[in-house]
Amino acid sequence: MSVPVIAGLGTAQPPSASQDELWEGFFSRHFTGTTRSLAQRIFANSGVTRRQAAVNPLLEDVSDWPTERRMRRYQVEALPLGKEAVGRALTAAGLDAGDIGLFIVCSCTGYATPGLDILLARDLGMAADTQRMFIGHMGCYAALPGLGAASDFVTARGRPALLLCAELTSLHIQPSSARVDTQQIVSHALFSDAAVAAVVTPGGPGYALREVTSVTDTSTADHMTWDVTDAGFRMGLSPKVPQVLSRHVRGLVDDLLARHGVTGSEVDGWAVHPGGPRILNVVERELALPPEGLAASRATLDEHGNCSSPTVLLILDRLARATPAARRIVMLAFGPGLTLYAALLDRQD
Repeated sequence: MSVPVIAGLGTAQPPSASQDELWEGFFSRHFTGTTRSLAQRIFANSGVTRRQAAVNPLLEDVSDWPTERRMRRYQVEALPLGKEAVGRALTAAGLDAGDIGLFIVCSCTGYATPGLDILLARDLGMAADTQRMFIGHMGCYAALPGLGAASDFVTARGRPALLLCAELTSLHIQPSSARVDTQQIVSHALFSDAAVAAVVTPGGPGYALREVTSVTDTSTADHMTWDVTDAGFRMGLSPKVPQVLSRHVRGLVDDLLARHGVTGSEVDGWAVHPGGPRILNVVERELALPPEGLAASRATLDEHGNCSSPTVLLILDRLARATPAARRIVMLAFGPGLTLYAALLDRQD
């Protein structure tokens, strides 16, 4: 039986702006009173230098838009971004859209029916019998269950699958009149937009996907929320999240590696979702990683911010393009639940 392999990755990002430009040009006025000085410190210590925005607040303020208007704009912006990422992934894998047996789309920042899965399948020329799956509201870890579903399909059917993660967090800046708390400031300081696609094939060169695994601590379900409101989607992000991760991440990774006879020292690539600097610090400490172990994750946070579900795939792409490319990779992502997902990959030529 062929091993499912990530045979091609494709990324697409809207135009970027520096964190300083975003602060000076918009957020320094958006946050007022005593909140402003706190927000300035959070922005400065976010670990982010540049971010991408399909709807740039320096050019267009959506903070007072109703959710309906934001959702219409989501479809306008997400479609070309997703098409670009998918096109690049298919080219990298040497496949045509008509070769895809399953098309999975992950997104928690916008909804439309027909969805991106149908509209992109139509515009890219996928076959009429291409199966589709839409994964919504899993948030930052959605890429990994998406890869798991793609892997299962490829193993069972012997046909290629395609995963697209597309997020437009820029559409969900909250009104300045809304209740402002530290959680909102943190989310406005970190989040960014991107689309990343991955083609999974039965065998061939690329990164063999050995296993996807997870653990969910439902006792902390209130620590991370993403609520649909009349003014877009509102983030809830407890400062206790790093503490919860510290209880679970070592066991999750140790068990995954043990099932494959691998030790942590044999992993030369760590693609860890950068929910923020504190998240990366906790993972680095709990897994006893060397100082350079999370360099790719920190660099991705610095250059792209937290793009939600595409972010861990951006890090994978960075590790794959490095010289030399990482041979064995552990992917880690975290989100509502609180949920931790992990995957083990190894390169085969």
